[in-house]
Amino acid sequence: MNGPLSAATIVAALVLAAWFFLRSALDRAPSRFDLLAMAALSALAAVLVVVAAIGLLDGTRPSDPATFAGYLVTTIAFAPAALWLAKLEPTRWGSLILGVGAVVLPVLVLRLQQIAEVTHG
Repeated sequence: MNGPLSAATIVAALVLAAWFFLRSALDRAPSRFDLLAMAALSALAAVLVVVAAIGLLDGTRPSDPATFAGYLVTTIAFAPAALWLAKLEPTRWGSLILGVGAVVLPVLVLRLQQIAEVTHG
């Protein structure tokens, strides 16, 4: 796993989550900027997943490749799913959906790092 890319993804996701939760608390629907920001976070997560998948090719494999693959799929799909659901809900709850989507992403990235660090001996 790429450390700086993972850190950038985590920081961006946490900053956006705080922003989305604030907008939800202020009773604001997701704006076009919010949707674009979540799309950018989705792209960042996609790059991270591609780098992690390419990292599997260097010979070091996690001890549980199936779980690692499951987390890769979840990580790449979670933010776009939140974006799609938020577009369906143009109220404050849409902002809350974006916040939940953004706050779960760092957990998925950290779990990917944990699984990647445990390799076959």
